[in-house]
Amino acid sequence: MDPLTTLPVTPTKPNPWALLPLWVFLLAYLVVSILAGDFYKMPISVAFVIAAIVAVANSKGQNLTQKIELFCKGAADGNIMLMVLIFILAGAFAQTTKAMGAVDSMVHLTLWLLPQKLLVPGLFLAACFISVSVGTSVGTIVALIPVAAGIAVNTGIEPALMAAAVVSGAMFGDNLSFISDTTIVATRTQGCRMKDKFRTNLRIVLPFAILTAILYFFIGQNNGTPYAPGQVNWLHVLPYLAVLGAAVAGVHVMLVLIGGTIFAGIIGILTHGFNLWGWTGAMGTGITGMGELIVVTILAGGMLEMIRVNGGFDWIIQKMTKHTHSVRAAEFSIAGLVSFANLCTANNTIALIMSGPIAKEIATRFKIPANRTASLMDIFSCFVQGAIPYGAQLLMAAGLAKLSPIAIMQYLYYPYLLGVGAIVAIWFGYPKKGPRKNEKKKESHP
Repeated sequence: MDPLTTLPVTPTKPNPWALLPLWVFLLAYLVVSILAGDFYKMPISVAFVIAAIVAVANSKGQNLTQKIELFCKGAADGNIMLMVLIFILAGAFAQTTKAMGAVDSMVHLTLWLLPQKLLVPGLFLAACFISVSVGTSVGTIVALIPVAAGIAVNTGIEPALMAAAVVSGAMFGDNLSFISDTTIVATRTQGCRMKDKFRTNLRIVLPFAILTAILYFFIGQNNGTPYAPGQVNWLHVLPYLAVLGAAVAGVHVMLVLIGGTIFAGIIGILTHGFNLWGWTGAMGTGITGMGELIVVTILAGGMLEMIRVNGGFDWIIQKMTKHTHSVRAAEFSIAGLVSFANLCTANNTIALIMSGPIAKEIATRFKIPANRTASLMDIFSCFVQGAIPYGAQLLMAAGLAKLSPIAIMQYLYYPYLLGVGAIVAIWFGYPKKGPRKNEKKKESHP
């Protein structure tokens, strides 16, 4: 995830039963949906309500009032509240640009620039470039998903496929960007230079990014119907260009969204897309449209805090590091540690913060180069984050595209290939090259 935060650590006794709410959620949402043959039958918010109730009931050592207060503490965590604010601002921006015609103009511009055969891979590559530049997967998704959804409507291409191409590209940049929080945390906790981690990281992931683009190219060949691009209103395109430019310049995502919404509103009024009250109405509609995402985020924060306090994370850490006797096993332990932490927190930055010190101890013991450890940690955190239906990226994409997260997941090739590629890299010890000779001094001073 994008915002960089710290998570308070309380000594707890490892407890596998603390993970029960997570399994209840997976059962209530995934298994029920699969059995029903329809992923819209079970709303994700209802599944989280059930899991949250189980989390409170399953907590030991407190009375009911204390359990509820603990749940509320997790729900009101600073990182959770920041995500909620980003969702609110993203909703206001998305609906404002849609109401004033910016989305339509961006769709027509994209259709004019790219032939239909290249729309899906082109959108994936655009998301890769933007996310590497801005360092935020959420910001990339906010900017591109409305355009992807509009292209799908105009061309008949499967909307879930277009959304998946954007999310895949967004996770590519989240994993590689120098200014991504995951890169910052991974390199600092392991004590290596960003460029060394980037070099190792790129050698592992680049072949799979190319393979993903090829897959999207062939799938896009037989998807959709012929189209005729409409007229591009260049004034309407300006808010998107301004948002992307500000993000690339390193402006905080909240300031980007606030500025983008104001800019789009002014242009909408000047071009008679709406009046002042039409603008405020559009913002209100966009904000309320994010309601389910906000509810799910808050419930997830409370549930995961209950799991952490009751020893669920500690149990995972204990099991992941118990039988480690070789370099390959050590690297798989690090991968498993980060993956489980991410599965339980639904936030790859927090997962890296939690698992970083333990991964560093394992890497030091088995003499694993710091740049390799940082690379593997970042890869597996982004693999899990991009593949869980309750992660911020998929929730945001699903909310903006009006789809089920599971519908998007069936076309989400890059995160899956990323995970496979990292496993292959561990098994064969690829890449072989370690840090440079002068790296050791720098590693001890992150």
